[in-house]
Amino acid sequence: MYAVIIVTRPKIPLEHYKHVSLFWTDLLHLMSGKPIALSSVGPMRNYANDLKKVVTEVIDSYDDMVEFNQRLAEYYKQLSETWVDAQKKVDAKSPSIPQDVENIEAYKRVWIDIFENDFTGLFDSEKFAQNYGKMVSAELELTKHWENILNVMLQSMKLPN
Repeated sequence: MYAVIIVTRPKIPLEHYKHVSLFWTDLLHLMSGKPIALSSVGPMRNYANDLKKVVTEVIDSYDDMVEFNQRLAEYYKQLSETWVDAQKKVDAKSPSIPQDVENIEAYKRVWIDIFENDFTGLFDSEKFAQNYGKMVSAELELTKHWENILNVMLQSMKLPN
């Protein structure tokens, strides 16, 4: 058996990674196909045949993982920036509030009011809503990839999915 290998140079690093990963998966599948075909019992024969599906699904999930991580970082950045800004406002008002036992409740009310207003403004903003929506979408895409991987593995082992 002869195999023709065509080498292309992808422009995007992730595409290069996908190309190399699938190349090695194909090569391993070709090399291990005969010994695996000889064993007629056990789930490993089916799993070895379906390994390329799993690897392809994992590689395809990387784009969604990168997207999710970017959106998650932006989500926490927005939350932390809002927290810092609200705390600065509270700190600016705190010298005007006397620091005795009787006025601690007044300080709490100021803190609650400022934080409530700033975080309500954040959660009502279009920028937050867009990022949150894209983060949830990326998370759902990741979930679909993981579910597909699990289904391939369960089918390989002749288990219900």
